[in-house]
Amino acid sequence: MNPLNITMPDRTDVRNGNNIGQVPTEQTHVAVNNFSVFYRANQAVRDVTFNIPAGYVTAIIGPSGCGKSTILRAINRMNDLVPGCYTAGQLLVDGQNVYRPDLDVVMLRKRVGMVFQKPNPFPKSVFDNVAYGPRLHDQLRQGELAEIVERSLIDAALWDEVKDRLDDNALSLSGGQQQRLCIARVLAVDPEILLMDEPTSALDPRATLRIENLIAELRGRYTIIIVTHNMQQAARVSDFTAFMYEGVLIEYGPTREIFTKPKNKQTDDYITGRFG
Repeated sequence: MNPLNITMPDRTDVRNGNNIGQVPTEQTHVAVNNFSVFYRANQAVRDVTFNIPAGYVTAIIGPSGCGKSTILRAINRMNDLVPGCYTAGQLLVDGQNVYRPDLDVVMLRKRVGMVFQKPNPFPKSVFDNVAYGPRLHDQLRQGELAEIVERSLIDAALWDEVKDRLDDNALSLSGGQQQRLCIARVLAVDPEILLMDEPTSALDPRATLRIENLIAELRGRYTIIIVTHNMQQAARVSDFTAFMYEGVLIEYGPTREIFTKPKNKQTDDYITGRFG
């Protein structure tokens, strides 16, 4: 059964060439253990447990308000900025609890970068946008900084379009270029994990395709976790998919299995459009 009539990509393990089957456990990058998130009295995420493997693309899908963005933002503690938000359970990155009291949150957000739903470049030059993070975290000579900016723009598939516009205000770029610039800004601080919260929802189809192609190019070099309301996009770009509903993780596994042979009736109902 293929409820969405999607041609599933033939994904292989980027490290050993094997076809992806079960969720790997030996190389877990993010471990979510009986984890809950509360906004004062409202429990937005309910006792969720799953492991996200290193080097793959994991999609989190589900209807609006199901907790998918909440759990994404919990990974680099962006929810700390929300008054009245608190958590229970464990959320581990490389085996370390990111909610332990002595954690350096600034360093966590260097390791775990985030790209938001709408492009949010700073009202600065293209160069200064990408250089912002390295200037903040490291003492670098101008030549070293220029190398980081160029490499990050290349990695974000933007260099050829802006190499002669580095002094231009970033707000002069198109929406799709701005989003790739934001990705370059994240890559410039050399993260391990990229969080993407509906990164193409504000873009046109052509710009969306560029971002999806970029995700494919970055796959294997980073652990990528993407929240998307677009199930076709999840099927195209991800190796593993988590389906959430009303704050509960309903099903998690290889994307091909989730979209062609879901084990849970709620998953089947959602991806066939019977609700949500």
